[in-house]
Amino acid sequence: MKFQNMLAFLFGLLISPIASVAQAQPALSPFQAFPSLWQIKCDPIKGDPGEVYLLGAVHVLPVNLHWRTPGIGRALSRSDVLVFEVPQDETALAQLNGLIQAQGFLPAGQTLRAQLHPAALSDYDAALAASGLSAASVERERPWLAGLQLMFAQIAKLKFSASDGVDSILMADAARNHTQMRYLETIAEQFALLAPQDRELELQEFESGLKDLRDIAGGLEPLLHAWSTGNQTQLDKLINGDLDEFPQARKLLLDDRNKRWAPKIEAMLKEKHVFFITVGAGHLTGPLGVPALLRKAGYKVEGP
Repeated sequence: MKFQNMLAFLFGLLISPIASVAQAQPALSPFQAFPSLWQIKCDPIKGDPGEVYLLGAVHVLPVNLHWRTPGIGRALSRSDVLVFEVPQDETALAQLNGLIQAQGFLPAGQTLRAQLHPAALSDYDAALAASGLSAASVERERPWLAGLQLMFAQIAKLKFSASDGVDSILMADAARNHTQMRYLETIAEQFALLAPQDRELELQEFESGLKDLRDIAGGLEPLLHAWSTGNQTQLDKLINGDLDEFPQARKLLLDDRNKRWAPKIEAMLKEKHVFFITVGAGHLTGPLGVPALLRKAGYKVEGP
């Protein structure tokens, strides 16, 4: 997976608790974001008692960004169940760590540098220098994991952190307030999207994406601006547009997951609860996004 697409996935598609390696730095001046919020209700004829709010999340954010608008605050105050993509509690993180240990490292005696083609070595060294990581810290990692580590290290330098992401903050609030939490996927299901099976393709994409690590800020800034201003058209273009060049990746990472989630949300609408669902922003935009699928299924969807 190329890094420009990895940025988009981290920003609005995959929550992956691996992002917790990024640590926030001291904030500068605060600013207010106005992310889009959807509200889904049943057709009165169906008589289902449930109600759903949908918030498009950004999974890594700067500490100085305020996104909890009055509308989001009211929706949260009405909701008695919070729903996320995957859990991030100690059990989930232990499971994730086990998967990384099993599928994130090269066999004994192998190193990442030795696998790279000579033409990629200078880009690899430049990416290491930009990240501030030592070669030893990633040398035994498979390319997919090394690529994420190099990217997260740069994101941390830009004062972005997973702990300040929408999901992390709302999960902490729910735990503190003893609010019921549910999840749309398991750690194993989401991890399978990160760790590729094709080792040759994995190395090829790692090498081809190394140059992108020189401009992480250039990739994050337009995504953050589109999300902060509620510009769904631009957000759809930035997050999902590149996937048109990779139809199989789009199917696995976006379209198939949206199709699996929509029936789960329909089932929630049959329960007597108000659900506040937080998923990656890329899942809520465009004609194949979750709101569009629910509209097609006959539900009343209010939002941008």
